[in-house]
Amino acid sequence: MMTANTQTLERVSVEQYLEGEQRTDVRHEYLAGHLVAMGGASDWHGLIAGSLHALLLPHARRKGCQLFLADMKVRIEHEGDDWFYYPDLVLACDPADRESRYFRRNPCLLVEVLSPSTEQTDTREKLLAYRLLPGLREYLLLRQDRVQADLYRRGDDGRWQHLRLDAPDGMLELRCVDARLSLRDIYIDVPQLLGAPDPNGAGRAV
Repeated sequence: MMTANTQTLERVSVEQYLEGEQRTDVRHEYLAGHLVAMGGASDWHGLIAGSLHALLLPHARRKGCQLFLADMKVRIEHEGDDWFYYPDLVLACDPADRESRYFRRNPCLLVEVLSPSTEQTDTREKLLAYRLLPGLREYLLLRQDRVQADLYRRGDDGRWQHLRLDAPDGMLELRCVDARLSLRDIYIDVPQLLGAPDPNGAGRAV
């Protein structure tokens, strides 16, 4: 997720929100009637998300799934309210979940790359909100300040399990697309985090 900025005080309808998002250069997440503007992302954020997208795309195509990077909204409906978020990656495999060109209701996998300003939102608010999606099987969080993946997976009994990997050669299994990926491949475009020399000089803070 990219950096969240100011939140609107006035309440807007879902229809107003969806229409407005098509006419603005600034993306907003929608939280039960209120808009939160989103800021820009770092280069490491984009490299990590882009690498994972490239690794997953062949698997998604083989499974007949749609894989979106950054710009597809996820809609959550709960107790009469609506939430719209922009995950960094959305994997949608349900052919019936294509009623809108601008959001999905029933993704199989969601991914967020953590930023300092959004870490609490991604690990708390979104962790709870995404679990309300009936078809979601996996929620993946990737750090951009070090090699670390936190995978939350819904089991056959409906309970959620948490798996953490923090070694570059650790293998991440994503069952939605039957993919096994190494963290090294996900982080390959940020060699500073893998202990490789930085071609542009010393490492830097995220």
